[in-house]
Amino acid sequence: MEEKSYTLPPLPYGAGALAPYISEEQLTIHHDKHHMAYVNGANANLTALEDARKQGADPNMKAILKDLSWNFGGHYLHSLFWTSLAPAGSGGGGEPTGAIGERIQADFGSFERFKKEFTIAAASVEGSGWAALTECPLTKKLQIMQIEKHNTNVFPSCPILLVLDLFEHAYYIDYKNDRAAFIQAFWNIVNWDEVNKRL
Repeated sequence: MEEKSYTLPPLPYGAGALAPYISEEQLTIHHDKHHMAYVNGANANLTALEDARKQGADPNMKAILKDLSWNFGGHYLHSLFWTSLAPAGSGGGGEPTGAIGERIQADFGSFERFKKEFTIAAASVEGSGWAALTECPLTKKLQIMQIEKHNTNVFPSCPILLVLDLFEHAYYIDYKNDRAAFIQAFWNIVNWDEVNKRL
């Protein structure tokens, strides 16, 4: 039977496994509190819509759908984020190999060029948001995408291959307001095997 509501996925590694790049305290609060809030919010939005249908009422569609976009986007992107990471030296970090390594080389010229562009995109996201690597379904080329909040500036129909959370809640315990240091740490725990599976 299909799921009727959203659920918080478990982390695919121990809460302390990404240290020293992401501490156990940072990861636990991010996953258990922040991600859970988006799951609860999205489920509340769905319940509000269902209740209105049962009662024959006219819900505030603009408000509910805007909130659902925010909450579902947060849930979906965080779910991708956890599996975009792996412990350093145990699946995380290094340069990409296989199909994703070949595609990065073909579309960006080198891994270093891709890393530079992705880092700049991550550092320059306005406010809170995400940096993502996507594949355009029309050109079949890899493309970097900046996502503001969880749902603004999204390229329609472009599957996300890799994502980095740039909300301060992703790094404030470990890095305070030093987003650049967090981005540099990210490269030590990227799960390229998972990116290859998504590709």
